[in-house]
Amino acid sequence: MKKFLSSLLAIAMALGFGFAQAQEQTKSPQQNKMAMCNKQAVGKSGDERKGFMKTCLSAKKEAQQSKS
Repeated sequence: MKKFLSSLLAIAMALGFGFAQAQEQTKSPQQNKMAMCNKQAVGKSGDERKGFMKTCLSAKKEAQQSKS
């Protein structure tokens, strides 16, 4: 019985690890954009950072709307 439980636990851990890796690899375009803007905002704080992030995250959206 202990071997069965150990095997079951090992399988569950392997599946969980594989699922976690799959989630890491498939980031949405919005998540990628947020990461990029966050890297560019290093050193900014408070209202300055808030304004920068708002501008950075909405920049592409405005460009797409002007194309339509």
